[in-house]
Amino acid sequence: MKKYLWPSIKLTIILIVLLGGLYPLFLSAVAKMAPGKGDGVKVVHNGKVVGYENIAQQFSDDKYFQPRPSTVNYNAAGSGGSNKAAGNPDYLKSVQERIDTFMVHNPEIKRTDIPVELVTASASGLDPDLSPAAALVQVPRIAKLRGIAPEKLKDLVAKNTKGPLLGLFGVPTINVLKLNIALDEMK
Repeated sequence: MKKYLWPSIKLTIILIVLLGGLYPLFLSAVAKMAPGKGDGVKVVHNGKVVGYENIAQQFSDDKYFQPRPSTVNYNAAGSGGSNKAAGNPDYLKSVQERIDTFMVHNPEIKRTDIPVELVTASASGLDPDLSPAAALVQVPRIAKLRGIAPEKLKDLVAKNTKGPLLGLFGVPTINVLKLNIALDEMK
């Protein structure tokens, strides 16, 4: 028994030092080199922090672009999805309610033209980005409420679209918070 006990104790101490001390310190150092220095990238507007680039926030006014629905009510303290299967009756009911709500606020859009991301929540419930299609489908509503030509709004969407990483990885996205700030700054 002594033959196995002492090596086990030494291995435990080594792993505690490595995984409980050195590894977290290494990750903290790497995070400090990332944008936002590990604290998230703050979005500042008129000298005031209005949100974070990587966390969605709710816009309840119809004159703004709406983000994806959130199962955690956009609370970054506890991210999470619904964990319900696509065929679950409760899930299907909530998606149908989101479709009905979208149609009330966007009556000029056909039901079949609603991008799926506008009626389904992301896995974290905090996805800050939309596809260009999900932003463009909201243009008629915003143009009408703000009295802005739809073409100007389409240009705004195009200007705020980020391409795939290195032009290869991922899909084009638009940060909803930054898009809405740019919308407010339009003359």
